[in-house]
Amino acid sequence: MPRRILADRPTTMADVARRAGVAAITVSRALSNPAQVSAATLARIQRAIAESGYVRHALAGSLASNATRCIGVVVPVLSNSIFADTLQGLSEVFEEQGYRLLIACSQYDPLREQRIVEAFIGQRVDGIALTGVTHSGPTRAMLARARIPVVQMWNLPTRPLDCAVGFSNFDAARAMVRHLFSRGYRRIAYIGGLTYKNDRTQARERGYRQGLAEAGLRVKESHVRRTPFEFENGAAALSDLIETDPSIDAVFAASDVLAVGALLHCLRRDWPVPRKVALAGLDGSPIGALIKPELTSIRFPRHQIGVRSAELLLDRIRGRAAGVVEDLGFELIAGGSA
Repeated sequence: MPRRILADRPTTMADVARRAGVAAITVSRALSNPAQVSAATLARIQRAIAESGYVRHALAGSLASNATRCIGVVVPVLSNSIFADTLQGLSEVFEEQGYRLLIACSQYDPLREQRIVEAFIGQRVDGIALTGVTHSGPTRAMLARARIPVVQMWNLPTRPLDCAVGFSNFDAARAMVRHLFSRGYRRIAYIGGLTYKNDRTQARERGYRQGLAEAGLRVKESHVRRTPFEFENGAAALSDLIETDPSIDAVFAASDVLAVGALLHCLRRDWPVPRKVALAGLDGSPIGALIKPELTSIRFPRHQIGVRSAELLLDRIRGRAAGVVEDLGFELIAGGSA
């Protein structure tokens, strides 16, 4: 009878401790902060957990310690690999420290982000990572009241909510226009994302316009297209631009997704690139390096943005100073497309 009662009840931390030959507090420490436990002891505890089927009661642990060891992360979409790289960086750091990620998509909608942040605060996450610096007033107010550590990723705010990690989208776009000008192109068109409530896309379009102005070139509104980041939209935008003005000699797309879509459009029509039209992107994506001709693009450390964002959030959770803004920079990759 005792054996049946034991088998029918959930496995407890005490059961794991007995199986591993350690105290229950050592098991708790191994789960909360693995770095505080020796490698041999941690291995015994992990083996005991696997053999016993123990599942930690996260809510009970959070009530006891006033920490959930959960981090809320908001990205615009999961369909774009550039955000996946950042999520991977976040995950690697937090997983090593015993934290779990709660991931949600804002769909580039500040009100949707507001509801997500409210839910994260309600779940008592230990920190929040947000993409970009455009947030609704209520979102900012909620985070200020909650006093939860926050990191803003992918851009460089003048006054961060708490801390930030990214690069200058404005400078990256301006650098690409300067590069195209230095290569002899003078009728440079632009394909960008939708600018509504998207600070990264807004900054890239401003960089394009500033780059033309510094080169002494006039911005033609008929040379500007805005569209969601999809391959087929890059193709459609390029087709429309060339139909509108066949004299366009270069197109800067503020995303490799759009640029590759445009390049594939050229290849399907046997348009020589860059002889008919030069193409450049911004992301430094793997597909841009594999396609022929290789895409000229701006590479930035997507994975490292995630790593440093996680490290800064951990610093904030441990009580270190706020207000840090880290610029991880970018690199212009000159390919055969321009």
